[in-house]
Amino acid sequence: MKKPIKIFIWVFAVFLVIFISASVYIAFNGRQLVVDQIEKNLKMKTSLEKISLSMPLSVHLTGLKIGDLFKADKITISPNIFSLFPGKIVLGSVTLVSPEVTLVQDSDGKLNIPKLEGGGGAPPVLVTGLTVENGKINFIDKKVSPEGLTTILSGVNGRISKVMMPLTSLSADFNLNAQVQSAEFKRIGDLSLKGWIDFRRKDMDAEFKVKDLDAVYFEPYYGDFLSEKKLLSADMNLDSTFKAKDNDLNIDTDLKLSGLVYAPEEPGTEQELSIFKLEKQALDLFTDKEGNLNLEFNIETKLDKPELAGKKLRKVILAAAAKNLINQNPGDVYEKVMDIGKQFEQMFKKKKD
Repeated sequence: MKKPIKIFIWVFAVFLVIFISASVYIAFNGRQLVVDQIEKNLKMKTSLEKISLSMPLSVHLTGLKIGDLFKADKITISPNIFSLFPGKIVLGSVTLVSPEVTLVQDSDGKLNIPKLEGGGGAPPVLVTGLTVENGKINFIDKKVSPEGLTTILSGVNGRISKVMMPLTSLSADFNLNAQVQSAEFKRIGDLSLKGWIDFRRKDMDAEFKVKDLDAVYFEPYYGDFLSEKKLLSADMNLDSTFKAKDNDLNIDTDLKLSGLVYAPEEPGTEQELSIFKLEKQALDLFTDKEGNLNLEFNIETKLDKPELAGKKLRKVILAAAAKNLINQNPGDVYEKVMDIGKQFEQMFKKKKD
């Protein structure tokens, strides 16, 4: 019994000496090494307040800032030393504390994400666990407006745990949630995403939820898709389930728009009537008197190449909107249909004249 104990003590002592030596080396040289490597690969000014080690084997980066793209209060990385044997670097867990990412899309649709320089045969890096605590994502879109529409995801908390064995697996469980904010840091909704995905088998089972989202804030994206009239207020709640088997992806969605309020039309500003204008008023027909619109629709596509083209999505949404007619008061529906009929009559009368 004494021999195994001695071996254990000897191994522990060797490990302790290596750990202390590595800690001293990292304390004096590690910070600059990390900064130099990041700047070399990303070509962005980088700063790091501190780097340290802790047992059993974790690397802590404190106060990391990479240009205007990324910063974090603390990053903890726990590598798996046994993973080096098959020629891979496996990070058992990566924890990001208060990370902040700022993405900017220019007028041409290009993001400010740098290209990684070639690693020259470096072994692949796999992350088997990622935890985000109180994260933040700023998205500034200058493609939809010159000044840039800013959308902020704050309070991002999530966990992504990748299947460990085999190391070549691409399966992952995820659970994420965040608060949506405007450029003025006003809360305009909540998001959540949970489930799992297996890219190798091309299977998926996940649920995506949007709660109490201010749809008017995102008007630059959908424009007059919902209506020809200008929206003053609209709340959106969405519940989508994503189920995929052998690459066949089925997206089942329940979309609720409530409190739709339109700006009054100014007298003397009548626009030319057309078939296209009446088509854009179609959703108004399916909205009840309280300004509520419930849409339940299903999209079938592929997991590796999802197709959500505008025309296809528009057709699916309009078909779902038609189902709402049975839940409305027949008198209200009659009035709307008669109003559209009058607009058609005026349009053809103008053309005849």
